[in-house]
Parts: sequence; structure tokens; C-alpha cells
Amino acid sequence: MKILSVVGARPQFVKLAAIADAAAQRDDVEHLIVHTGQHYDAAMSDVFFADLRIPAPDVNLAIGSGSHGRQTGAMLAGMDEVLEEHRPDWTLVYGDTNSTLAGTLSAVKMHLKVAHLEAGLRSFNRRMPEEHNRVLTDHAADLLLAPTEVARTHLAAEGLAERTLVTGDVMTDVCLRVAASVEGAEPALPEGIDPTAEFAVATIHRADNTDDPERLRAIIRSLQALEMPLALFAHPRLVAKAKDAGIELSGGAVHVGAPVAYPDLVGAVKQARAVVTDSGGLQKEAYLLGTPCSTVRTETEWVETLEDDWNRLVPDPSELTAAVSRPRPTADRPAHYGDGRAALRSVDALREND
Repeated sequence: MKILSVVGARPQFVKLAAIADAAAQRDDVEHLIVHTGQHYDAAMSDVFFADLRIPAPDVNLAIGSGSHGRQTGAMLAGMDEVLEEHRPDWTLVYGDTNSTLAGTLSAVKMHLKVAHLEAGLRSFNRRMPEEHNRVLTDHAADLLLAPTEVARTHLAAEGLAERTLVTGDVMTDVCLRVAASVEGAEPALPEGIDPTAEFAVATIHRADNTDDPERLRAIIRSLQALEMPLALFAHPRLVAKAKDAGIELSGGAVHVGAPVAYPDLVGAVKQARAVVTDSGGLQKEAYLLGTPCSTVRTETEWVETLEDDWNRLVPDPSELTAAVSRPRPTADRPAHYGDGRAALRSVDALREND
């Protein structure tokens, strides 16, 4: 059986690491990797393949940046030739990016079967391009690999129950494996932060938080007002938008660093006192690692993380300082996201439905 994985962005590389490892454990599976080039910066792309021991992509479309329509269209054009050459039994798409949608549409129009990993997540916020990508992908795909029971209920409500399997979350597989590998190592933090004292970790990149200069300024001001130092691993989008708006990211509690390798990020989050983010993946990783998270959004796809205040939605930047400084929850964290074997279950589901 031939599986062709289509990826292009950092969160997808993490999921790919688990799938590639699981596919290698099955003698009857040939696994090909197509990198669309959506994330082309070495710090957001190449380093993940190296650090997570992912095989080099068989194809790199090298699409690069652009508006949503132009980027997705370029991927569609590039995917046709790839699918015509390889004719996979399954085209496997991941998450909710433009690469996800492009891989899905290309395969569907060529009458090739599509499986969606991380199916059924919903923010119910139609302003998010990711929401359109995930909904359209779910309704076009032949097999929906849902990470949680909540995701299954979303798919059932949309009439997709018969195509759905709950496999668990493959990011849990990788996160737990990497966390064990960095146990006891000193976290990689920007200069000026003592890794033996309390500190917070932050990532901010979504358009809703970066495109409005006043909102971005308010977010940074609240982070700078924290009493503990904060490591801001600055996404290229954040750096560019802050520069355009004349906003100085560093200052006060904030110490700015470049995006770090995934093992370094896991190590930092594991030892941090708090996490601030608007990323979907990092909310969940914070939950898995037992670090309280403040999410600068009005909603989350990972609603389970909100239980017992392990994750808190903070849409108002003026409330961010207090949210990040809240006491650490004492409640248990149920294993909503699986047992670390989701990737094997996902690959086996493709084999059984071939």
C-alpha cells in the first residue's frame, strides 16, 4: 500500500514524524512525503525534519509565501503532476493549512482516496482561514481520523459519522517521546533568562493578533508587564508586523529569541511556569506537559484543555498579565489526547480501508 503525505507547515512536520515512524514499522506500507514549501524558512522547516528524524521529502514543491488564494492555487498546480506520477492508494493530509486543502482538492479531482488526520476540529470562527480549510477537507475526504471524542461529535453533527474513526492525537505521540528525550536538559532560552528560576514561554503569530497594530501593541505591553521573565520565540510574521508598526518586542519581562527546534520548545515548555500562545498545537502541548496556558484567542479547537483552568482563553489583551500570573491548577489532566500510539492506529486504519 502506498501512502502519500502532504505537508507544508511546522505543526504538520511534528505530526508527520509520528506517521513516518509508524509507516516504517509496517512492511506492506510505502510512504512518500510531499513538502509544499508553505513554510520555507529553515528554522520553520528544515530543522524539524532533522530534529524529529523525519525522512527527507520525496518531493518539494517550494511554493513559498503569498496570499491564501495564490498559495493554494500554486500548490494545486504542483500537486497534479505529483499525484499523476505516484498514484497513491491514500493521500494523507494533516491539520488545517493551505497545504491540507490543496492536497485534498488535488487528490479528490483525480479520484484518489483522501484521509484527513486531525479531522473534526472546529473553532466555529469563520474568520479563521484554518476553519475553512478543515471543514472543506473533512467534507471532501474519504476517511476522517479524529483525535478526540469531541472531534467525532462535530463530524457526526455534520453527517460524517460513517467516515470517522477516533485514533487519538499523533502530536501526543511525538510530544511525549520528545519530552522523555529532553528530560533534565537545560532549556534553550533567550539571553537574560535564568533557566533555574521561574519563566514563561510565548509564541504569537495569528493574523487576528498581529495585523492590527493597536491590538499587537496591547498584547506586547501586557507581556512586558509580567513579573517573571518571558521567552518570546518570535515567528517571522510577528517580527515583520511589529517592525512595520514600530513596536519594540523586547523590553520589560520580554526577552526575544528566534523560533527554536521542536525538542528545544518542548523542553522550554516543560520547565516553564506558564505559556502564552495563539497556536493550536502549543495549547495542547502545554496541557500534555502540565504547564498552564493562556491562549490569546476567542475560542479553541482543543476545548478539553480548558477544563480546570489548565488553559484559559484571553481575548482581551488587558487581561493577559493577570491570566499568565494565575496560580497553577491542582486538578488532574485526563488523557483526552490518547496514549501515544495514535500514529500506528492511523496507519493501520489506512491499511484496513485500502
